[in-house]
Amino acid sequence: MGNEARETGMYGNGKSGKEIKTFLDLDVYKNTNKAAMTVIFQIIPKLPRSEAFDLADQMRRASKAVPTLIAEGYAKKYQQRGYVKYLIDATAEANEMIVHLSFAKEYIKSEQKLIDELINIYDISRKQLFKLGKNWNSLYKQK
Repeated sequence: MGNEARETGMYGNGKSGKEIKTFLDLDVYKNTNKAAMTVIFQIIPKLPRSEAFDLADQMRRASKAVPTLIAEGYAKKYQQRGYVKYLIDATAEANEMIVHLSFAKEYIKSEQKLIDELINIYDISRKQLFKLGKNWNSLYKQK
């Protein structure tokens, strides 16, 4: 890939070729941040009271964790192991959100389509995170 400062083609969908200046430019960050907001403001309030302290709390934490870990990891982008560890952790949180949303789907029949869309976003995001980590590892191997 060459020029680290430019960091093109390694992020988001890998097709944009746009310059990445901060974690805010990463498609995977944008998508998971938006998904977290949707979970927090549209899904969690519709969960039954019986899940207010269990599933809701876990969903709040996991949904916020994905974009947060991407942002934290990006700050360590010049430390190969540090960066990749954060991407792996973000992937694990995305996997967790898929499971939590599957449970929520059983409780909230009125939001089946939205929950399916969120599951899809987290599924795509975990693939993007894997590809990002793989590309980052190959960049370091070239040095």
